[in-house]
Amino acid sequence: MPTLHSPQQNHLLAALPAAEFEPLAAHLELVELPLGKMLYEPGIQMHHAYFPTTAIVSLHYVMASGASAETAGVGNEGVVGVSLFMGGDTTSSSAVVQTAGYAYRLERHKLLQEFNRAGLMQRLLLRYTQALLTQMSQTAACNRHHSLEQQLCRWLLLTHDRVSGRELVITQELIAGMLGVRREGVTAAAGNLQRDGYISYRRGHIAVLDRSGLEKCACECYAVVKKELSRLLHDLK
Repeated sequence: MPTLHSPQQNHLLAALPAAEFEPLAAHLELVELPLGKMLYEPGIQMHHAYFPTTAIVSLHYVMASGASAETAGVGNEGVVGVSLFMGGDTTSSSAVVQTAGYAYRLERHKLLQEFNRAGLMQRLLLRYTQALLTQMSQTAACNRHHSLEQQLCRWLLLTHDRVSGRELVITQELIAGMLGVRREGVTAAAGNLQRDGYISYRRGHIAVLDRSGLEKCACECYAVVKKELSRLLHDLK
């Protein structure tokens, strides 16, 4: 496979042994995911699962008023479309591309075929789903009990884990939408982190300068999510 784009850039696909990956490889379609692309909407039947490699997808819940907040993010550690193999086909949330990049797309019937073989692919997908549920529940608790600055640190760390460099291409307005808060609050929190030397910010770009400082500033929620993902997906081969 070319080194520029490879399914093995996705951790779930990389965990599959050759005997399970090779029959799947021919059905994986590399797709470009531009910023803001909607992968699925509430109540609409999904036709594909997406395994991100360089893109990051935000799972949102949208209120009747139009307000929304991120419930979880999915990058190269996971898959977008767990409802397909959990039996729901649709979901009450939406999935929108937060960071432009690439993913490998798999048609729903092929995904279900592989899942129903009850091999390693099934165990990977179920364990990842548990990790995703942990991220969702931890996000809900974090948004209720921790400061906006702590929430921003958690979000920045989780996003930084999914990109190759230290710079994140993101606006404060978009971050505010993810966290479900006012842009002014994000501006103030980001300003504090920049004064402490943890990040630098210019329009549309945030660079992580001191990751250990961000980790100290963050609440326990980041470590909980990271630890659970590592625990569930470690040594499955």
